[in-house]
Amino acid sequence: MALSKMASKVTSGVVVVAVSTSAVAPASTGTIAHEIRGLKFASQRLKGGLIECASEKTGLAGLLTRDIAKSLEKRASHASVVLYDRITHTSCRYGAYKHYDSASTIKPIILGALLLKEGVRLSGDERDLARQMIVSSDNDAMYALWESVGRKNIQRFLDRAGMTNTVLDEAGFMGLTQITARDQAKLLELLTGDDDSVLNAEERAYILRLMRDVQKDQRWGTPAGAPRGAAVQVKNGWLQRSETGVEDPWDRGDWKVNSMSAFTGHGYDYGLVILTENNRVPEGESPLAGWNYGTDTVERVAKAIHHDLYPDRTPPATGSRPPVKVAQ
Repeated sequence: MALSKMASKVTSGVVVVAVSTSAVAPASTGTIAHEIRGLKFASQRLKGGLIECASEKTGLAGLLTRDIAKSLEKRASHASVVLYDRITHTSCRYGAYKHYDSASTIKPIILGALLLKEGVRLSGDERDLARQMIVSSDNDAMYALWESVGRKNIQRFLDRAGMTNTVLDEAGFMGLTQITARDQAKLLELLTGDDDSVLNAEERAYILRLMRDVQKDQRWGTPAGAPRGAAVQVKNGWLQRSETGVEDPWDRGDWKVNSMSAFTGHGYDYGLVILTENNRVPEGESPLAGWNYGTDTVERVAKAIHHDLYPDRTPPATGSRPPVKVAQ
């Protein structure tokens, strides 16, 4: 069955896909595959949404589509996924424009806005704050830089970067910025690309260096199962919200668990964004149960994608992450 109104183009080595979902057979649980001008397309409906992949590599689009669906089909989390790979000219998206609370994934945006405003000649204090904000995910450092940069300049960076679906929180709570997986992928494409119109090469390298230095206990999520030799630049975000408030240590509110990474060097040049919410805490369990569930959801998808892209350089995408042990 052909998909109508389908268009594709390759921009900076990244496959960009536009598909009219109305032409897809409704409630289909199987993968629909097509080829147009050398690009192979695949799509599969999941939980009311559509997983869409495209690749120049034969069989890869269908494999990714099926494995993303398999990774998510039994998960209670709401999830969005965006992948680009400049080497294989591959892209995938699922729920790419759904909004999520950003949590700490806003932090590279704040640093980008600071560099757009000041350039790399930052003061010693600004460099210290930037490192704390990215490497340790320090919220006090984030708000100090937010005050320094200002909302107007952060919005200017978003506009210049083409992140038009990102909405800053009106009350100024940075972690409640509304992000989309597609906009976060645009940020990774900007940072790893060669376009100097927003940030120059030195400024982009500075952000990537800090993301590469993120401390070990925060390198979960999209880096799980990454191929051998890849330089991994990561920023994660996690946040618990509910009607009862996060001050309750046994809050049953859901967790927002987000992860974004760029993989470069040694022949790699791809980015992956996975955003999740509705990671619930079952009654009577530790409040971190929802965080564990969300992180496991992200890592199931990440491992499958890494292995599909580079099967000879990654472990098989099996098993779940061990849960964080919390003292009762």
